[in-house]
Amino acid sequence: MPAWLLAWMWGTIAGGALVVGCGLAWKWKIPSKVVSSVMSFGAGVLISALAFGLVQEAVNGGGLWPTIGGFATGAVVYVAANALLARKGAKHRKRSGGKQPSEQQKPGSGTAIAIGALLDGIPESVVLGVGLVTAGAVSPAMLAAVFISNVPEGLSSTAGMKKAGRSAKYVFGVWVGIAVISGLAALVGFLVLQDAPAEVVAFITAVAAGAILAMLADTMIPEAFEEHHLLTGLIAAVGFLAAFTVDQVGG
Repeated sequence: MPAWLLAWMWGTIAGGALVVGCGLAWKWKIPSKVVSSVMSFGAGVLISALAFGLVQEAVNGGGLWPTIGGFATGAVVYVAANALLARKGAKHRKRSGGKQPSEQQKPGSGTAIAIGALLDGIPESVVLGVGLVTAGAVSPAMLAAVFISNVPEGLSSTAGMKKAGRSAKYVFGVWVGIAVISGLAALVGFLVLQDAPAEVVAFITAVAAGAILAMLADTMIPEAFEEHHLLTGLIAAVGFLAAFTVDQVGG
């Protein structure tokens, strides 16, 4: 199978985990502690994948300074964009406990939430495509990390959207649209960077890594802590160790 097609396929599959979470939350009421536990585990897995996958690969491929510059850039850009969207009504887009505003309470919040969800998902998808450039294959650890984290994201956010009175058409439209764009983001990441200098690839990889870490701290971990704070740290640590073990055994 052509590498570009693999990039699109894995990006779409990873984004499709959001749709899976959405479908589960729309049909059934998933206990909040179950959602927060999976979210905590997914956060730990993603942190491990960042530390031992993305950042290390960026340093090895393009050097320390492009990696530092890219990581800082990704974090700053994400935080700035997230702050802007929070003022528009997307602050609690991953919350399941009724904190999301309705369109009547905050006009335009539906659009802000959709853009915020897209902002959260794009960096993860881009790195899947970049992985095909740097290693010739998508990292199983990174793919698993994105998929595992996306399911509870879809679960929690959909539960919040449902409580805010948003329609099934809107909710499923958001997640299906993001799954489609995730596939395209992975494809674009592969096509744009396949002949780029190593320093540029390292910079873009680190940009995505910085954005993902900022996303975890700003959105996923607060939701997990609020719902299940006594075990959030422990479950995240288990996720980190699980992903680290897979990476070491696979390597």
